[in-house]
Amino acid sequence: MATLERTLPAAGRRPFGQRAARFFDRWLLPIYTLAAVIYLILPVAVMILFSFNNPAGRFNLTWREFSLDAWRAPLSRPGLEEAVTNSLLIAFISTLAATTLGVLIALALVRHHFRGRSATNLLIFLPMSTPEIVLGSSLLTLFIASTQFAFVPAGALYPLGFRTILIAHIMFNISYVVVTVKARLQGFPQNLEEAAMDLGANEWTTFWKITFPLILPGILAAALLAFSLSIDDFVISNFTAGRTNTFPLYIYGAQRNGVPVQVNVLGTVIFLSAVALVLASTLFQRRRDMSAGARPLA
Repeated sequence: MATLERTLPAAGRRPFGQRAARFFDRWLLPIYTLAAVIYLILPVAVMILFSFNNPAGRFNLTWREFSLDAWRAPLSRPGLEEAVTNSLLIAFISTLAATTLGVLIALALVRHHFRGRSATNLLIFLPMSTPEIVLGSSLLTLFIASTQFAFVPAGALYPLGFRTILIAHIMFNISYVVVTVKARLQGFPQNLEEAAMDLGANEWTTFWKITFPLILPGILAAALLAFSLSIDDFVISNFTAGRTNTFPLYIYGAQRNGVPVQVNVLGTVIFLSAVALVLASTLFQRRRDMSAGARPLA
């Protein structure tokens, strides 16, 4: 009888597996999540903190005292204003061009069947899967070799500069836009378009009234991704820039003489702007979903 009682679990005591799972859910998982968040946020937090620093020398590596001087004149360093302007212009233009072309390509790949469709799907992934250093060196070779092509106008692709950076950024951004919008289109209910056409709407009206509003969140997400990739790019820009300077190239060149505090200020502004755009897009989509759910069916 005593042996039998020792083999039975005590009343109310949970098995070891359940206790371990509860300990993991209650303690280990929150600690791990907190550590991961700190790991991701810490570099950004240090950048924001040191944007208010007043360093004693050229290098903004040790905290000295709180100062707003860099925030009062964020573009005061020589060449910094030109670099930031070039980066913003390239990012805006390449995002607009890549989003327009990428949406059209995604619509063609999802809605139409044509010869070479599978090969096109494969080619779309090549810029994403190719290492940036390989892609940048290939573009550099192409731009230099374009001077030997009779059908390329003189000065169109060489010498290197603003134009070649823009072409390179549009090229690699198209792939990300196509993949993002294509995923949105593949989950799109086509019966809504068919119902609109049955009610007398033509294809143009159906696209703008039905298709476009439903895929707009995917387009906005693709545009934000393209903009962030463009303004952050260094490797491909380094190969195709020539004498044109961008913000990442400026930071790389300033490392030898000391990165100024203004770089932290501009990095903080870019980061907070990106966060604001993501929050605005999320709120827009949530409000749109709520209004669509509250709309009467009749």
